[in-house]
Amino acid sequence: MSEPPTADQDVTRPLTRPVPPADGLRRVASAVLGDLRAVDGALYAAVAATPTPTLDRALRRLSHTADHSKISFTIAGLLALSGARPRRAALVGVGAIAVASASANLLGKRLVRRARPDREAARVTVDRHVPMPTSASFPSGHTASAVAFATAVGTVLPAASVPLGALAGAVAYSRVHTGVHYPGDVAAGAVLGIASAATALAVATARLPASYTRGGIRIPRRP
Repeated sequence: MSEPPTADQDVTRPLTRPVPPADGLRRVASAVLGDLRAVDGALYAAVAATPTPTLDRALRRLSHTADHSKISFTIAGLLALSGARPRRAALVGVGAIAVASASANLLGKRLVRRARPDREAARVTVDRHVPMPTSASFPSGHTASAVAFATAVGTVLPAASVPLGALAGAVAYSRVHTGVHYPGDVAAGAVLGIASAATALAVATARLPASYTRGGIRIPRRP
């Protein structure tokens, strides 16, 4: 009768169980996401802790005025009264806002469900406060809509790209400054806004290919 193998003889038994590749990727992804959240929170805290009394009220007013894309819709109305090419820019810009708003509020916020920042714990000064939204924090709908409008209008009407881009950037930052969004929410909103503008521009190109160009309106020559 043979004896059971000793520890030295049992060389085929693995010391640890192998980790499946899928589990390893999940662990890496989870660790990376944890680090990104830490950076996101640190940036939010840094903005909250930096005294900016001159900017506080101005950015608060800008953030509040940007609710429901009121600034963008006002600009679109002015463009619609300024000729064929600005009218086309306004139409595509409003379409981009619609895509961005639907994507952010009906998809992004419902899928991610990130909680809003704790503005009181971060000690965001009251002079910056705007009403804290009840919706999820990720992504920033204000940023998505502002960037979508600026990108779409700027593509059709290049002269407007710089001022509208600066305005969209200010709206995006105001959401962090007032304490209602993390920087990561704003970054995601900006990416979503660019994608929404591209979608609106593609739809406009497909519907009116003879009169639409990347630079704006092209009037076909009569035969």
